[in-house]
Amino acid sequence: MRRAALFACLLMSLPAYAGEAEIKAAQDSISGQLHAFRSGNDATAYSYAAPNVKRIFPTLDTFMNMVTGAYKPVHKPQSFSFGKFQETSPTSIVQQVIIVGADGKDYEAVYTLELQPDGVWRITGVSLRASNSLST
Repeated sequence: MRRAALFACLLMSLPAYAGEAEIKAAQDSISGQLHAFRSGNDATAYSYAAPNVKRIFPTLDTFMNMVTGAYKPVHKPQSFSFGKFQETSPTSIVQQVIIVGADGKDYEAVYTLELQPDGVWRITGVSLRASNSLST
């Protein structure tokens, strides 16, 4: 609860830089990874991870063990939708994603992404929490 309130305050206090194209590009990276997970294309899902994540999880197997162990709703979402978005700098963003997990429960995933030198947004981290009041 406290972390969600802190995140909401952070989003409201940060300046917005992103245009519609940047927001869509970042959301496309998240969507691409979620669709890849859902379809069982683990290698494609791993390709959306930023270099910092790949340093921590240097192989597809270690990455997937982490995802399937700690991020089951992200691994096999029934559905997802984008919530609040905030650009924290010209090359980094925070994106809220509302997920209905395979268990039918609601989750809030807060993604951080970083714009890479090749112009592609890659996922640098995900914070996940269960919620009973997110979907309508």
